[in-house]
Amino acid sequence: MKNILITGGAGYIGSHTAVQLIEAGYNPIIIDDLSNSEEKVLDRLEEITGRKLTFYKGDCSDKSLLEKIASEHEISGVIHFAAFKAVGESTVQPLKYYQNNIGSLLAILDFMKANRIKDLVFSSSCTVYGQPEVLPVTEETPRQDAESPYGNTKKICEDILMDFVKSQAGIRVISLRYFNPVGAHPSGKIGELPIGTPANLVPFVTQTAAGIREKLTVFGDDYDTVDGSCVRDFIHVMDLADAHVKALAYLGEQQVDFYDVFNVGTGNGNTVLEVIRTFEKVNRVKVNFEIGARRPGDIVKIWADTAKINSVFNWHPSYSLEDSLRDSWNWQKTL
Repeated sequence: MKNILITGGAGYIGSHTAVQLIEAGYNPIIIDDLSNSEEKVLDRLEEITGRKLTFYKGDCSDKSLLEKIASEHEISGVIHFAAFKAVGESTVQPLKYYQNNIGSLLAILDFMKANRIKDLVFSSSCTVYGQPEVLPVTEETPRQDAESPYGNTKKICEDILMDFVKSQAGIRVISLRYFNPVGAHPSGKIGELPIGTPANLVPFVTQTAAGIREKLTVFGDDYDTVDGSCVRDFIHVMDLADAHVKALAYLGEQQVDFYDVFNVGTGNGNTVLEVIRTFEKVNRVKVNFEIGARRPGDIVKIWADTAKINSVFNWHPSYSLEDSLRDSWNWQKTL
């Protein structure tokens, strides 16, 4: 059974990926400093999978901790999630984002080289496309200047990975450019756990519906879209987790010094107002919202062309927007 190191493995996407890895016959080894997650997630993972999980509490930039892990387990691949991800915060504290997001990747690459670990799946983002001129975006769509330091760290990390592979480092890398992950495990045992005020739409919707937030503000209703609100491609977190498992399997078939990128989305765009209305309909609950001013840095619309991942990985999303919003609400009700 192959050991896969998951950095940030107690986080939202990492925890769901751990479940999918176990289902696919891998053994996930989780490292997480719990700065954006909670230790009880690990108990929930063990309930879902019926397996005792290996967990190391700490920062994945900590060289001595990485060496300890390598001395105790033969690692055959890494999925690197660990990063700060709040777009707004990154504009206020750019250095924090550059140090953490780029520094952690460099530490992981050093670790992989030293221990001859070949396979890396990197958590990238559709933010690298900025506001594209043509939609939907393919992997060939030019990357644009990032709208935020967070987005720029993803772009820089992709460049580092390309350069590292070109240097004949003996590794194989896939960057998965996520669109907007939503939803939760169908069991309701794990889901998105925002610390403090949510930075993403759906946790804000569920917290408002639950009465934790007084109201939700929709930032702008005068954009060039069907109802004036921004358009995003919302993908269920279980589908996203499955894409990581498929990416690992695909890397295993490649020669070393391999690099490629894949969009992971549904191929459909939904407006913010459509998400709110769909949430209300599937869960039979009202969301108190108001229309506010446009928010600086928001792009108008983006969604993925998924032809590449569909054909190369034979990966297709299994969950609808309705499923995502039902699972999100079920998860909120357990909190």
